[in-house]
Amino acid sequence: MINLLMDLIKIKSNDLNGANEALLYCKDWLEKRNISTKTYELNTKLMLVAEIGAGEETIVWNGHIDVVPGNPEQFEPKIIDDRLYGRGSADMKAGVAAMMQAFYILSQDEHKLTKKVQLHIVTDEETGGKTSKHLVEQGHCGDFVICGEPTHVNIGLQAKGILQWDIHLKGKAAHGSRPWEGDNAIEKAILFDKELRNCSFMEASNEYYDYPSLNLAKIEAGDRYNMVPDKCVISYSLRFVPGQDAEKITKELRDLLEKYPGSEIHFQGHTPAITNKEDDKYIQKLLAVCNSIRQTPTVLFGQHGAADTRYYAAKGAVAIEFGPSGSDWHGDQEYVSISSVEEYKDILVRFVLE
Repeated sequence: MINLLMDLIKIKSNDLNGANEALLYCKDWLEKRNISTKTYELNTKLMLVAEIGAGEETIVWNGHIDVVPGNPEQFEPKIIDDRLYGRGSADMKAGVAAMMQAFYILSQDEHKLTKKVQLHIVTDEETGGKTSKHLVEQGHCGDFVICGEPTHVNIGLQAKGILQWDIHLKGKAAHGSRPWEGDNAIEKAILFDKELRNCSFMEASNEYYDYPSLNLAKIEAGDRYNMVPDKCVISYSLRFVPGQDAEKITKELRDLLEKYPGSEIHFQGHTPAITNKEDDKYIQKLLAVCNSIRQTPTVLFGQHGAADTRYYAAKGAVAIEFGPSGSDWHGDQEYVSISSVEEYKDILVRFVLE
């Protein structure tokens, strides 16, 4: 399994061609072990589905083999003690390798399976996850979905939702030497940003989150030193807490903008939050299996970011993030703990069999 992981790291899958190459490597690895696969394509992006077992329940393991760009040496994996360094080692080729190995182990005794197990491998999670979304839209979903993102072998049972918007603020142009004759749109933007951060929706919390995450992502305004800018566009991404009502958030934003005559708001995207509950039967079973194998207690937590879980959750699946332990993913010293990959693989197998 670690050799499989090292081979995947060597494939420079930070672009479409490399990601497709890595996926075809996975396909070949599985088929050499007598596991049938189906390959799909969406705008030249490949994705793979394999299924074993039978029964009324379906467990899905989802993994992506695309990575963010890295330094050339990061595509040359190296092992130091328990750490395997390389681009994608943690995020998330380790999760994919462990899922593939666990899938192969289960396929050896397929007659023992009382449920279906599907393996989904995709190629564009880092750039939007359209391939996972496509698989779900084609009917490849399940009752319980594990996305093998790095979580230190803890269970990310919730994830913040996403709301994105652009604010177009209007001012009045004037000569830069006589700013009092104009209405500076950038100064309006500064005031708007201050008031925005005092909105009531920014005070939301639950047992896993202390507050939403608000990012001022872009600002576009002004082009000359000697002019008062008459327009400013500021763009935000809000990661809201599970349990918050997106419609109430948008209403409060529109109410705030009424204080800025002539200005407009344009919403660019909305992704619901992942709202799994701790007492869900699948999460409790996984927690029990983890604690029977691991030396340290497994923690339930909420993710601040979004993963491909959102596409499965939209279809009613209990979808979580759960993967090996590592550090510095997307960084120059990305690594995964080798022992955690072995541990993770064992948990996947036992969860299906018990």
